[in-house]
Amino acid sequence: MTPRVALVGAAGHGASHLDRLAGAARDGTLDLVGVCDLRPIETEAPLYTDHRELLRAAAPDAVVVCTPPHTHLPIAVDAARAGADVLLEKPPVLDLAEHAELCRVLGETGRVCQVGFQALGSPALAELTTTVRAGHLGTVTRIGAAGAWWRADEYFHRVPWAGRRSVDGRPVLDGALANPFAHALMDALVLATAAGGGHPRSLAVERYRVTDIEVEDTACLRVELAGGPPVLVAVSLRSARFVAGEIVVAGTAGRAVLEYPTDRLTLPGDAAPRTVPGRVDLLANLLAHRADPRVPLLAPLAATAPFTAVIEALYRAGPPVPVPAGHLVPHQGASAIEGIAELVRRAAGRLALFSELGTAWAVAPHVIEEVPVAQAAPA
Repeated sequence: MTPRVALVGAAGHGASHLDRLAGAARDGTLDLVGVCDLRPIETEAPLYTDHRELLRAAAPDAVVVCTPPHTHLPIAVDAARAGADVLLEKPPVLDLAEHAELCRVLGETGRVCQVGFQALGSPALAELTTTVRAGHLGTVTRIGAAGAWWRADEYFHRVPWAGRRSVDGRPVLDGALANPFAHALMDALVLATAAGGGHPRSLAVERYRVTDIEVEDTACLRVELAGGPPVLVAVSLRSARFVAGEIVVAGTAGRAVLEYPTDRLTLPGDAAPRTVPGRVDLLANLLAHRADPRVPLLAPLAATAPFTAVIEALYRAGPPVPVPAGHLVPHQGASAIEGIAELVRRAAGRLALFSELGTAWAVAPHVIEEVPVAQAAPA
């Protein structure tokens, strides 16, 4: 039977989901039985402005949810209780209490939730994870991730919740670490787990901003786990030079580098980076799991608990610190941080925070000694 799929949230990033769903519907892979958005959307599928009405009228088998993060939990819960499996965009939920609540509902309803960490469908990440688990890098001593992109001021005002710390008293998680560079953090945590790491134990973070926003556009985060190697993620959205996103895994017997957005991987013995083909679409994987539960989900909600724990802890870290104007350079009609592309790579390579590298504009990190721990077994 052709699966019945619906989309909740079809503007912004949701538009890319709508394009893929419409294409799959034309190919006969699925039936697009409904689209929900508060704004007018061009679609041949029935259009709704209330997801509950969509669930009642369309009776989908699976629902893709691409709405603001602070709305994810109630929509996902409603979908599961209506009998649908869920593909939930990242970040999946706001904290571990919401994570536990969604796990509980999934267990009660027998439904599953896949989280939109597309990089977890990467064959390059799978190969690197296997390499780490097999011990081919020896004992992994550190994992560093670096990324440097450009986002103009308009990016932080693209929707009412963009650049905001909270809306109506609820976190919205739009900072660089929780949203655009969430894949870097999630992949690094997956690799740390493969290297024997447990739940995140403590962290130190430096958060900065260039424009007048409530969240960070530039950050450096170091996470210590219960066992396994430490993880450092250094990223910026205010860079005149582009660093696609690379994760360095260093061990006693070798070093590997994964460029996670492009699936380019360099293992010991490789003369140059090589592209590993075969990335798996997460919706296709979810539908395959529905058809045959022996097909494992690539990004199940349970696997995102460490990520959610870190993001919950980060929300305690207070507002980001402005980067002084003297360290900014003009770029595309706005301001970039001078030398930030080189700095994030240096930080990731040395597992050092910006302040520990003697960066003139850096301040002392916010240290969180105890990262929250999930109180319920994942479902």
